[in-house]
Amino acid sequence: MPFPSIDPVFLRLGPLQFRWYGLMYVLGFILSYFIIRSEVRRKKLELDAEGIADLIFSMAVGVVLGGRLGYVLFYDLAAYLARPLKIFYIWEGGMSFHGGMLGVAVAAIWFARSRKLPLLQLADLAALAAPVGLGLGRIGNFINGELYGRPTDLPWGIIFPEGGPLPRHPSQLYEAFLEGLVLFFVVRWCARRIPVNGAAMAAFLAGYGLFRSFVELFRQPDSQLGLFWGFFSMGQLLSLPLFVCGVGLLWWLWRKK
Repeated sequence: MPFPSIDPVFLRLGPLQFRWYGLMYVLGFILSYFIIRSEVRRKKLELDAEGIADLIFSMAVGVVLGGRLGYVLFYDLAAYLARPLKIFYIWEGGMSFHGGMLGVAVAAIWFARSRKLPLLQLADLAALAAPVGLGLGRIGNFINGELYGRPTDLPWGIIFPEGGPLPRHPSQLYEAFLEGLVLFFVVRWCARRIPVNGAAMAAFLAGYGLFRSFVELFRQPDSQLGLFWGFFSMGQLLSLPLFVCGVGLLWWLWRKK
């Protein structure tokens, strides 16, 4: 299948360009606001509309800063050490989910302490909203024609503009489905079946770790890293511990409930 002709820029106003990928981030944060507001009302948490907006802003800063630093540290440290100023060239791409997750964790800890709120409650709110942003972000990756999969002879293989002449797995769409849509419902189901603080966070860690590790089997490894020991990608090495921790925490919470 040929790659669909989608202009990554959806709006041009003179010298300004607005890209689909950036729009996905914005939509993700907007939808996260409504998801978190709904959960706050359902659980009757002590967080008003202004507080929810402040929480979303804090998490957004954590995602961007953590995601960028995570990519630098985990995926291409040598290149950025050679040219440190390129760390700030965010418009050239290069974000890491695992770094973004650490950034959100730092933001949540700061927010919880400043507002004197239970940290696990905030972690659960973030976990319930995160799959929406992940799913939209992967759709943005697909529109950009980046982070494509390994070569395949399956009928839905796509010839990506930057991926050479061979059809490849649309691994961005696999991730959008599993890490976005499926994970969203898995986290919500677990949060309601195990009604204790930390359940949604544990379900998110386990689900994301499992789905990301699985899809990495079809995703093209990063060219500067390749595969470790001939099999594991960096994404798998960072995601498998999340799966183990999430399952262990879910089991402990299930016994505790």
